[in-house]
This record gives sequence, structure tokens and C-alpha cells, in this order.
Amino acid sequence: MSLTLWAGRVDVVSGDITRLDVDAIVNAANHSLMGGGGVDGAIYRAAGPALKRACRALRETHWPDGLPDGEVALTEGFELPARYVIHTVGPVYAKTRDKSHLLANCYRNAVALAAETGCRRIAFPAISTGVYGYPFDDAAHIVIDTLHDALAIHDLRVTLCFFSERDYQAFAEIAMRRGVADA
Repeated sequence: MSLTLWAGRVDVVSGDITRLDVDAIVNAANHSLMGGGGVDGAIYRAAGPALKRACRALRETHWPDGLPDGEVALTEGFELPARYVIHTVGPVYAKTRDKSHLLANCYRNAVALAAETGCRRIAFPAISTGVYGYPFDDAAHIVIDTLHDALAIHDLRVTLCFFSERDYQAFAEIAMRRGVADA
């Protein structure tokens, strides 16, 4: 199953992001850039040990205190089909603090870095909606708004890759309600 948005500029799929044949995949990383659970762990396993070495070097040279929320860092894809991995750290959700701008920055900055690197196709997982607790519906609206604006500036094809069919269906329903899904 797949859905497209904005005349095919965005594909929405359910599956394994580590298997996608795109120029770059986005990693929903943690601050340490040393791997973790969920999609972060899956990307590290699929890319092989060279990814951890590259991230360790990034930490030493650019981010000694860890990658801040909403920022991005680029590594090679190593054993992945994708040439690059763009690492970003989504915000941990807190009802008492609006962190929507940080989540938007994850998507905005990743698209900008992909374009700057010469990528034509980039894939995103759902960022911050797992253990970081961001409400899925709120995140989906942020993704739609941010990608709409970012793709007005950068000529890229985007794939939104949801690991679960449930998340895919939830996003598809929101996209259809918002009127951004292709007929």
C-alpha cells in the first residue's frame, strides 16, 4: 500500500526504511549518536559497524555534547542501499512545553541538508512518536506543514516510511482529511 501527496512529490509507505533505495534516509537518532532502539538501532545494524565509527568521529569533531534537538548531521550510508544517513534528534514530548518547532526543524533541516548534498530522494521515519512520546496526530500535522514549506524551496522527492501499518493508516487518514493526498 502506498499513498502520494502533492502530485507525487511525497510517497507514504509502510515498511523498513533500511531497505529503501533512496539517496538518503533520516535516522531518528538520540543525542549521543551511538545507536539505540527502534529505527535508530535498525539503521545502525543495517549500516554495519562503520556507521558507529563515523558517528563517534562526528561527536569528537562537531558535537562533543551530543547532537541538539532539531539539528542534523550527515554520514555515509555504508552497507545501506542509501548513500547517506542524515541523523536528527527529535524532541521528547512534554505537555507543558511546546516543542513543535524542534520537531519541524528535524524535517526542515534534513530536507535542506539533503538538497545541499545533491540528493534527489530522501526517506523519513516517524520522528519522536515512539519512546519520545510525541502524539502521532500532532506530529503528522507538523510533518505535513513543514514538508509543504520545505518542498516549495527544495526540489526533492520524499518518502515517509512508517514501520507499522497502524501508523501508515493514521497518517493517511490525516493527509486525506487535510486535502493533501493525491486523488
